[in-house]
Amino acid sequence: MTTLQLSPHQPPASNDQEHTAQRRGFLATASAALGGLLAVSTPSAGAQPASPASAERRGNGQPPDADNFYQSVHVTTRKVRFPSQYGMDIAGNLYAPKKQGGKAAAIIVGHPMGAVKEQSANLYATKLAEQGFVTLSIDLPFWGESEGRPRNAVSPDLYAEAFSAAVDYLGTQPAVDRERIGVLGVCGSGSFVISAAKIDPRMKAIATVSMYDMGAANRQALNQSQTVAQRQAVIAQAARQRDVEFAGGEAKYTSGTVHRITPASHPIEREFYDFYRTPRGEYTPPGQSPLLTTHPTLSSNVKFMNFYPFNDIETISPRPMLFISGTEAHSREFSENAFQRAAEPKELHWVPGAGHVDLYDRVNLIPWAKLTAFFSQHLRQAA
Repeated sequence: MTTLQLSPHQPPASNDQEHTAQRRGFLATASAALGGLLAVSTPSAGAQPASPASAERRGNGQPPDADNFYQSVHVTTRKVRFPSQYGMDIAGNLYAPKKQGGKAAAIIVGHPMGAVKEQSANLYATKLAEQGFVTLSIDLPFWGESEGRPRNAVSPDLYAEAFSAAVDYLGTQPAVDRERIGVLGVCGSGSFVISAAKIDPRMKAIATVSMYDMGAANRQALNQSQTVAQRQAVIAQAARQRDVEFAGGEAKYTSGTVHRITPASHPIEREFYDFYRTPRGEYTPPGQSPLLTTHPTLSSNVKFMNFYPFNDIETISPRPMLFISGTEAHSREFSENAFQRAAEPKELHWVPGAGHVDLYDRVNLIPWAKLTAFFSQHLRQAA
């Protein structure tokens, strides 16, 4: 049965056209201001420090319920590594409730695109472990503590493979029922878990939060505001960069989160900055440069142009899917599209008043009860 949960914060039907027009205008402006995920922003050692205004936000702007680095006394944690089908080690954190009897259902959690498991994924894994699940947060290949060269490379196929490799690993764990494994993807990982689940039926329940369709975001930008000519220019730029790197030149990086906020900064820039560039969610993996966090390589980012995670999404059925988005999220179009194209059983759950990044770490906004109920229902032990 389809469930489309509408928020009381959404406008009444009589205002739909006005609301849609306003939102399209905002997102088109946002995409122009940010270049979506496309415009080149090459970090360098000479990057400017945070402005006084952003420094003030560091101290005072964090939402009081933001708790990205949450830890629980009710959960055990250990670092793990396991190989993918292609021989690349995937790094993860394995969480388990301290009080556990018998084999448990398990959930694999993926981080936002450009982030690492310490940003959002660990929080979700910890909170769900408190509810009795064994959980595994992972670093995607080329990111964080997982293997892969060059660092920060884009490879949607290998990203999806990491989730299947995590199923391989969990299936060998004595505390896990290998027939009861689900997946949860935050932001970009939402599209990666869908891609993985389409060809891996061992993933029994699939949930996404603040999902980005990384293919559509790169081909068309937000609200389909990028033209074909603009897309072709991005592709040509990446091709030229391949020539530079093949000849021994330095890598360049693109998109990601800005390193400085100015009075002219767009609200979406500020939204990501306030998570990734402040103590709220700032994290740099050991041995890596903070100037490169969130930035994929320019020459590889075009791989997303060939990424169509929602094609054949209906074939995931009869396995259930849950899409969670904030009513004010600039990314909500991706969850709406996936929900429309998915087959039964499916559910689209709106979080009233929440923006995109709010659902990374705001523990009083994230619908823990909905996630717990979804996975409990669909990963329950067979009678």
